[in-house]
Amino acid sequence: MAGKNIAARPASWRVLYVDSAGRKRVSTVKSQAEVDALVAQLAGQGITAGVKATAAAWRARFVDDTGKEHAKHFARKRDAQKWLDSQTTAIVTGTYVVPKAGRVTFREYAESWRTAQVFRPRTAALVELALRVRVYPVIGNRPLETISKATIQSLVATLAERYAARTVTVTYSYVSTVLKDAVENRRIPRTPCVGIRLPEIVRTRVRPRSTEQVRTAAAAVGSRLEAAVWLAAGMGLRRGEVFGLTVDRVKFLERKVVIDRQLIDVQRGGVPVFGPPKTKASVREVPLPEFVASALAQHLAKFGPGPEGLVFTTFRGNPWRPKTFYDEWRTSLDEAGLAGFDFHELRHYYASLLIDSGASVKVVQARLGHKSAEETLNTYAHLWPDSDDRTRDAVDAALRADSAKLSREFSGLPADSQP
Repeated sequence: MAGKNIAARPASWRVLYVDSAGRKRVSTVKSQAEVDALVAQLAGQGITAGVKATAAAWRARFVDDTGKEHAKHFARKRDAQKWLDSQTTAIVTGTYVVPKAGRVTFREYAESWRTAQVFRPRTAALVELALRVRVYPVIGNRPLETISKATIQSLVATLAERYAARTVTVTYSYVSTVLKDAVENRRIPRTPCVGIRLPEIVRTRVRPRSTEQVRTAAAAVGSRLEAAVWLAAGMGLRRGEVFGLTVDRVKFLERKVVIDRQLIDVQRGGVPVFGPPKTKASVREVPLPEFVASALAQHLAKFGPGPEGLVFTTFRGNPWRPKTFYDEWRTSLDEAGLAGFDFHELRHYYASLLIDSGASVKVVQARLGHKSAEETLNTYAHLWPDSDDRTRDAVDAALRADSAKLSREFSGLPADSQP
């Protein structure tokens, strides 16, 4: 803090009147004698004046680290000193808040924060949707300085009535980040997002679909999407990776597919917009099984590549928008008796095939593009074969061997003699 001081401000009087031209005027004078003289002068001109007196006061002022001056007036010097000391302490401890800065609404501040972030396109869309649809209707018009812990807990409770626990938790994380940023920018002294109780996320075990169900799904969706089912089930690709796949990424001779981007949007006129995969670890090369290669080749021979060389397009030749695809997917699978079969389950099916074949955690992680082995284990650990029987057999074999050796020694036979 620079330039802080307390100075006495003497009493003064303000004479208010309207001049002959109809304009409002205010004159400030320092003594009662000057007031009387001015009022008498105006009265001689036919102008009636009003007088307001201000008491003597103490003016405390300081300049913050941005170079902006702040001042406040007090009737007593000790009150001025107390205020100045509290502002100094707040700056030293990092809790200083720029006066009136917290009056901006949560929506205004959150939007300025959101547009300044460097998000992946998909993440940017998710953050914008979460704030606009779930948060702003509840606390968007509240000034930052009025948002308390109770406000945030109430927001969480409101969201929990309509959304899944995971969705509530993710949405809360955006709100918490915005308010933390407000603290760092001295809009509010501290974040209210402390000790907030969130709904419990109950993890459900992945139960892979059967091969017969996958075959039924492939037959149900029709010829334009059949190869997409085999691609997801036979290589574990995510939806955006499947529908963002272009011909140049399919290496038929090398028997692999390069995953280095995904479809994130479709602009007007059917122009595909590509973005990076979900995480850096999702950039990978996946082995191309012969069955999947054949399905892709037949698909391309029948329909040809679309815009930018896309492998999969709608009957109009446009990239698949998420809503268009899911409407088609749900309708087809409901009619086939597979209601509730989500496209992402094909990725789980692929993981189960790898695990059944004896693939290690690291191999499954690499094929799926998980960012860590922990993520792979958290999702699929229960699918690896149970090791109980194997460990029991190993212990039994070792103990039986030692027991047989001891028995031979006790009977006087050589330890290495055959029974």
